[in-house]
Amino acid sequence: MENRIEGKIAPLLPVRDVVVFPHMVIPLFVGRPKSLNALEDATMKGKLLVVSAQKDPTINEPTIDDIYRIGTLCQILQMLKLPDGTVKVLVEGINRVKIEQYVGIAKFFEVQISEVSITEPLTPELEALMRDVVNEFDKYVRLHPKVPPETAIAVSNIDNPGQLADVIASHMVLKLPEKQSILETLAPSERLRKILEILVREVEILEVEKKIHEEVRGKLGKTQKEYYLREQLHAIQKELGEQGEQEREIEEYREKIKKARMPAAAKKKALQELSRLQKMPYVSAEATVVRTYIEWLVSLPWAKRTRDRLDIGEVEKVLNEDHYGLEKVKERILEYLATRKLSNKMKGQIICFVGPPGVGKTSLGRSIARALGRKFVQFSLGGVRDEAEIRGHRRTYIGAMPGRIIQKIKQAGTKNPVFLLDEVDKIGVDFRGDPAAALLEALDPEQNSAFSDHYLEVPFDLSEVMFITTANVTHTIPRALLDRMEVIHMPGYTEDEKLHIAKLHLLPKQMDKHGLVKYNVRVTDGALLRIVREYTREAGVRNLEREIATLCRKAARKIVQGAEGDITFTARNLSKFLGPPKYHYGIAEKENEIGVSTGLAWTETGGEILFIESVVMPGKGNLILTGNLGDVMQESARAAMSYIRAHSKEFGVKENFYEKYDVHIHVPEGAIPKDGPSAGIAMFVSMLSAFTKVPVRRDVAMTGEITLRGKILAIGGVKEKVLAAHRAGVKKVIMPVDNKKDCVEIPEHVKKDINFVFVERVESVIKEALVKEPRRVVREK
Repeated sequence: MENRIEGKIAPLLPVRDVVVFPHMVIPLFVGRPKSLNALEDATMKGKLLVVSAQKDPTINEPTIDDIYRIGTLCQILQMLKLPDGTVKVLVEGINRVKIEQYVGIAKFFEVQISEVSITEPLTPELEALMRDVVNEFDKYVRLHPKVPPETAIAVSNIDNPGQLADVIASHMVLKLPEKQSILETLAPSERLRKILEILVREVEILEVEKKIHEEVRGKLGKTQKEYYLREQLHAIQKELGEQGEQEREIEEYREKIKKARMPAAAKKKALQELSRLQKMPYVSAEATVVRTYIEWLVSLPWAKRTRDRLDIGEVEKVLNEDHYGLEKVKERILEYLATRKLSNKMKGQIICFVGPPGVGKTSLGRSIARALGRKFVQFSLGGVRDEAEIRGHRRTYIGAMPGRIIQKIKQAGTKNPVFLLDEVDKIGVDFRGDPAAALLEALDPEQNSAFSDHYLEVPFDLSEVMFITTANVTHTIPRALLDRMEVIHMPGYTEDEKLHIAKLHLLPKQMDKHGLVKYNVRVTDGALLRIVREYTREAGVRNLEREIATLCRKAARKIVQGAEGDITFTARNLSKFLGPPKYHYGIAEKENEIGVSTGLAWTETGGEILFIESVVMPGKGNLILTGNLGDVMQESARAAMSYIRAHSKEFGVKENFYEKYDVHIHVPEGAIPKDGPSAGIAMFVSMLSAFTKVPVRRDVAMTGEITLRGKILAIGGVKEKVLAAHRAGVKKVIMPVDNKKDCVEIPEHVKKDINFVFVERVESVIKEALVKEPRRVVREK
């Protein structure tokens, strides 16, 4: 045993992440099979072994080339087997050795070694170097939290320069290559100089860390640990001359501000906020608010716009592809484009489409955007009650955001989109302000070039935005807001228009939606016409589309169930799929009746016919009105009654009828509220028929306001009322002479089917509405 050691042959123990120095006592945990064999051999033959570090600690089975050639000859002081099979061994470094060659590598590494220690005389220069190293190590110990203070006392008592260098190196917190470099430095003086250089560097870093630690702790409380760590990192980067995360962010924002092409006022505001952000702590709440604000400023399209498609023919083609009819609306859009082509000074136009539901107001806005080549954004105002929805919140509020107008402009990505404000007639008002009032600035072409959002705090130019609003009625829109818009009325579709829309748009759309394009599914014109007449009663086409969708679902089910051949829906088999008709087409009254006249009414969903019933019964002259009639309609009934009483002789009515009889006027469908003056002449005719027992013609409908002098005044909604009469199969329509001009809007095929009678006085109405004239009626001159 002794001969082998003296012959400089010993087992080798490769270790990871540690360098063992001479005079160093250190515990090692051994678990690899080769290492355990090396320990066993060393224990049996002298308790000496060579400990050398691996170059790469991640390698589990190192080879000869993976182990450093300079190691330490160690003596085993103690061994302890642990329950998991590993061995804890306590070793003491004796001397540096060099691995000359590997004698055996099978069971364990056995190496031939040579001692490489160098002894130097203690000169004054070496002694001064030792003192410098001890002093610097003393500073290191005081600054480093992981080195115990008593280590400095132990080191100060060492006289041997080589031993001093090794002990200090063993206690320093260094990376493996640096420690190995010290171990491989053989001359004590060189080793001390290298350690002194490292100590000076480490002490300087530790002093900077201490300074940073004290500065950061002076700013922050103990509860802000995360913030403290970030500040510490920032300060370290500053000392090292590196650019931190905050500096990079500031530079990115500065570059974005340059590229955003903002107006001068907005750019100045953005740079001011950026300067504030630069001075704030990185993770403070206020910094987050400022950062969000700058993000909004740089993301808005201050100077981005799309080029308008000014080819009138192409735009007209697109509008015709998307919508059938609506000639007046299309004409207005083409006029706008023509003017824009001639002059670029036009400010953004605000158009308001007013019409019943389902006539294509919203889809027309989308079609206009496609025709112009602009981006399209939409915002529904229905139920909006908060002014901040339009103008945004002040930044002082938590979670503040810009208003929906600015949000949608950002979404569009251009400053000249087509902006559809849907359901402008359904804006609400409550304690949070009036959204309609907030819209006044945005929808005023004279001032929206500097629209002020509460969040942005800088003006934004909306003058190039083409605003389009939609509404079902105008009387609920505030007057000031309505005054800023150009109202274009969109009446309900005629039967012929609905048929074309169903064929050209609705049916292909639903066929594609239900996956029927490649199958032989057909809906005849007769079936479509029957759906229009007997399964829907509306001004628009929404219910028509639903019924077509029902047919498509029926067809899809048939195909899935294996139906063979073509699937055709005709007028005859339609009820098998859609059920019995929901509405009766044609004249509701099959015979002329006493006391029943046909009136015409306008509703939000289009025109409707009203049957006004009157009965005379013994009583005391009371006028009974039922059918959920509004105040104006009740007044019209009283006015008609008063005119009959005043001219009873002329109409063949007994003079004292009002003393002995009660008159009851009823308008069916009593659950539906009804109001307006236009049923005046219909009520007059109904009561006169009841008094004179002369039936009213069943194919005549009438509309007009009656006065106490017997004059017939003009009314509104002529087109809708005439379409309702045509839908019901009425052959003659009586209306005030002042409404003759409104018949221009009525389609030609409707005019061919209906005979229009224009009247100025009630006497003319009697001739046209009753089957025969009552006795003693004074004829109109």
